[in-house]
Amino acid sequence: MATIDELRKIRIEKLEKLQHAGLLAYPAKTKRTHTIVKALDEFSKLSKSKKSIILAGRIMAMRGHGGATFLDINDGSDKIQVIIKSDKIGEKGYQFFLDVFDIADFVEIKGILFTTQRGEKTIEAEDYKMLSKALLPLPEKWHGLQDVEEKLRKRYLDIIFNPEVKEMVKKRAIFWNSIREFLVEKEFLEVETPVLETTPGGADARPFVTHHNALDMDVYLRISMGELWQKKLMVAGFEKTFEIGRQFRNEGMDAEHLQDYSQFEFYWAYADYEQGMELVEEMYKYIAKKTFGTLKFKIHGFDVDFGKKWEKYDYQSTIAKYTGVNIEEASLPEIEKVLQKLKIDYGKNGFNITRAIDNLWKHCRKNISGPGFLINVPIVMEPLAKKMEKNPKLVQRFQVILAGSEMGKGYSELNDPLDQAERFNAQQALRDKGDEEAQRFDKDFVEALEHGMPPTCGFGVSERLFSFLMDKPARECQIFPLMRPK
Repeated sequence: MATIDELRKIRIEKLEKLQHAGLLAYPAKTKRTHTIVKALDEFSKLSKSKKSIILAGRIMAMRGHGGATFLDINDGSDKIQVIIKSDKIGEKGYQFFLDVFDIADFVEIKGILFTTQRGEKTIEAEDYKMLSKALLPLPEKWHGLQDVEEKLRKRYLDIIFNPEVKEMVKKRAIFWNSIREFLVEKEFLEVETPVLETTPGGADARPFVTHHNALDMDVYLRISMGELWQKKLMVAGFEKTFEIGRQFRNEGMDAEHLQDYSQFEFYWAYADYEQGMELVEEMYKYIAKKTFGTLKFKIHGFDVDFGKKWEKYDYQSTIAKYTGVNIEEASLPEIEKVLQKLKIDYGKNGFNITRAIDNLWKHCRKNISGPGFLINVPIVMEPLAKKMEKNPKLVQRFQVILAGSEMGKGYSELNDPLDQAERFNAQQALRDKGDEEAQRFDKDFVEALEHGMPPTCGFGVSERLFSFLMDKPARECQIFPLMRPK
């Protein structure tokens, strides 16, 4: 069997034959009159008319039969069979096609549609033209690209041979557009906020650091979808805003988490977290129906029905139920003993009561199918949410719980500048003790709050929701995930 280098050399020789014949191997223009799917949709009318049409696409298969060659071409919309016969295009033209064209080349075919005796819808070529000469062959359908890493590294080939991957790409676009449609219909304004920040804020996460040459200073890639910026827009008088974009967290990678991914957040002035939960439940149902055509999903072994009553899960009692720990009374050493007993890997670096409780909760959530909302979270867990008016030890935060994980977080935003400054100070103290995910003190944001921000509900969710609804690892649900170079 010839090597890839040998096959490439042969194809380059064929390309040179094209050039010596005065033909272009990579012309800029095609005279295509129909997409393949349109030609198939209008097949009856077009075939009866006996008029020539022009199709274009990639050659996916070639098979010879006497003085005829059959092709399958695909333009991305659909595929169709092509027959090229020596008595139709001439012996010289037929032989030239055999000498120069290969599987994977893009070709233009002019001809008439007809149905073969076997009932195959076909176009009989009157003429052909090279649109793009492929110098490398496609992998064999049943033997190539079996390795998962190689599929992700060469996603363009994976898409060619796996219709489900192509369908995923389309669904991903529908998913984000459905969020946009839903919020625009609710009179939210789409905005864009900075990706580069001098102080990363809006989340507990380790940022990526880069250098801004023109200003000669280090900056951070954002770790939230413009949370603090959108709140500044609330200060400015906007009532409803949202942003969909890319954000970056320099943290661990697993089946659910990536470092470079899409996220969306909305902010809604004069609303609280209870109104937020109502809107989010409505939105998730809209997304599910619009993207997948159903409200019922099988996710990580859980049966999830968005159409049923959404539950409310109390943070403290849920942890007590599954671990026996009363987080309001337990000390850090006591919680650590439970973590060790449950064999939970909690990490020693920057370990504190906040991280300890969070690890307990992450263990508990694996038992909950949802859909529902986690509520009544301790203030120590959330530096950006309003305190409960009846119990200031808790905050007005909610998280969507789905198939054992968190699929979106929102809260009544903290708009008391003095309280915010105090909590930033507490977060900065944790950071100074080694917690790299603790938030930094953002003086500019506190100053904005001092100018007055109305009561506001904020919410955000990442593309993890899409991967969960697809029931696939997050990396496989990105079109081109980041890969380590070979």
